[in-house]
This record gives sequence, structure tokens and C-alpha cells, in this order.
Amino acid sequence: MAWLACPYLRGEVEWTEERERHIAEHHPDLLPKHRDKITETLADPDQVRPSTRLANAKMFSRWYADVQEGKYVVVVVVTDDVEAARHWIVTAYITRRLARGEVEWTRD
Repeated sequence: MAWLACPYLRGEVEWTEERERHIAEHHPDLLPKHRDKITETLADPDQVRPSTRLANAKMFSRWYADVQEGKYVVVVVVTDDVEAARHWIVTAYITRRLARGEVEWTRD
């Protein structure tokens, strides 16, 4: 298991081996080649949006000119509010367009 810094959430995000395997199997264009982009996207995103699929999740996105000749990396983080908030990566993927919807935060 890895813990990735996420200043936007004011804490760390849990990245389990099981979720890493899921991403590698379902999004082989992202892992293992662009593993560092997941860390960078959480640490310094271009945008944060609420997930349209999961009420307790946020989508962190960042544009990379060097990923498939220009694409976004999106990392989806779920927050479980129990006694203390637990943030964990549910998935991550590469896309050429971001989903429509509300933008919660954007880099100036």
C-alpha cells in the first residue's frame, strides 16, 4: 500500500495494491508507464470535480502534453467519513476530454 500526498484534501490518499492492479488491468495505457502521473495529479491537479457516479468521490484531473500526444490523467478518490476521513483511490484513467459537470476547483 502507498500513501500519496493530496494538498486539496489536506491529507494523504490511500492507494492499495488491489486498486493498482485494477487500474493496470482496466487501463493498461496508464499503468505502469505513467505511474508518476497519478502522484502528480493528486499533488497538483488542474481541476477537481465531484464524481457524477459516486456521491462521495472527487475526480482530480491534470493535462499532460507527453501522455499520448496530449491527454488528461484523471484520478478518482473516494472519501469515507467514519470517525476520521479516509481517502482512497478507486480508479484512474487517461482521457482526451473531461466529463461535463460542475467544477469544484480549478488552478488559476
